[in-house]
Amino acid sequence: MKGLVIKNTGSWYTVQTEDGQFIESKIKGNFRLKGIRTTNPIAVGDHVSIDINKEGTAFISAIEPRKNYIIRRASNLSKEAHIIAANIDKALLVVTVNHPVTTLIFIDRFLATAEAYQIPVEILFNKIDLYVDEEREYMEGLIHLYSTIGYSCSQLCARTGEGLEPLKKKLKGQITLLSGHSGVGKSTIINALIPECNLKTGDISEHHNTGMHTTTFSEMLLLPEGGYLIDTPGIKGFGTIDMEGVEISHYFPEIFKFSANCRFNNCTHTHEPGCAVLEALNEHYISESRYRSYLNILEDKNEKKYREEY
Repeated sequence: MKGLVIKNTGSWYTVQTEDGQFIESKIKGNFRLKGIRTTNPIAVGDHVSIDINKEGTAFISAIEPRKNYIIRRASNLSKEAHIIAANIDKALLVVTVNHPVTTLIFIDRFLATAEAYQIPVEILFNKIDLYVDEEREYMEGLIHLYSTIGYSCSQLCARTGEGLEPLKKKLKGQITLLSGHSGVGKSTIINALIPECNLKTGDISEHHNTGMHTTTFSEMLLLPEGGYLIDTPGIKGFGTIDMEGVEISHYFPEIFKFSANCRFNNCTHTHEPGCAVLEALNEHYISESRYRSYLNILEDKNEKKYREEY
């Protein structure tokens, strides 16, 4: 029997079958995907085959080829990866310039990973009602930066509903991954989009200005207008994986554009003579924050680097 993995709680997966059943399933001990070392061989969004047993549960026996997936370095095992979700139409990265702060390095790491796995991203700036003039001005600057690069950006106040209707139209009929730091308002957004979910929302730590986890597992939620929203636990850091040095610039569209004019094909854009990227940086065609993020990912060869919070 075939079905769609709609929830992953660790050892168990909820599979929605083609005839509408919801079957709690496990993977067999020897189930592994060739060529990918991951903490979770199966992810939310996967299409699978299951064998139902007499207890009403099932074993996942096969996985269909994925259209795409998005992955990050596992937080506990440095050489393994964690697949966040599979078969995604787009990702919605929820960010806040305060309450809590979303760092630019985190944003750029997420965007670079999505570029690597060919997943379109929209950046959603939430909690716009809380920002003072200086913070709102900073947000406008970020929107200008990322929209100039080519990323779609929008604003939302999930608490009051401002910006909610345009968001609903964008999500209709799509499988959308919802991601971001803990505390940026993902659960509030889901409650606004799907009121019957009634997800628990968390407070912000006043001392650290960081969010506290309320979602502990990944789940696909059916949208009233059609399509799915994939809810994921909030993440502090986004460790990249399987990115070789010469490839990293390919995942920064503006850097990749200028790199075509570098003197050397294997230019790292750090020190080489005739580097068109460094020239563009000096002339402000590439932002310093994006270039710093590029260098930061280059440094991921350092085993301890990914453990830091971004």
